[in-house]
Amino acid sequence: QVQLVESGGGLVQAGGSLRLSCAVSGSIFSINAMDWYRQAPGKQRELVAAINSGGGTNYASSVKGRFTFSRDSAKNSVYLQMNSLKPEDTGVYYCHADLIKSRNYGPGERGDYWGQGTQVTVSS
Repeated sequence: QVQLVESGGGLVQAGGSLRLSCAVSGSIFSINAMDWYRQAPGKQRELVAAINSGGGTNYASSVKGRFTFSRDSAKNSVYLQMNSLKPEDTGVYYCHADLIKSRNYGPGERGDYWGQGTQVTVSS
């Protein structure tokens, strides 16, 4: 059973900062990529930031220069440091992983997994 558990959301004033965390647990052979998505009320879910197995990162243009995506491979965890937050950053933030499960100590099936989401609210 693979689980992604997010934490770190909350209410913050514009210009403030928050740090989101996402921990992956379960029988995992390898993680190909992890991403953060967000969904604002009445809008589609959008990609915010992504990190690949080599550590390369990509950001949505709306957050570039303000958000930093990092990982701790030893802990199977990723983090999203969000600075200079704006009201338009408000939404539910979801962690996503593209990974390969472990099976008999070797690679098993590949799959996509999502966390439960954490609310970020930025007040003006």
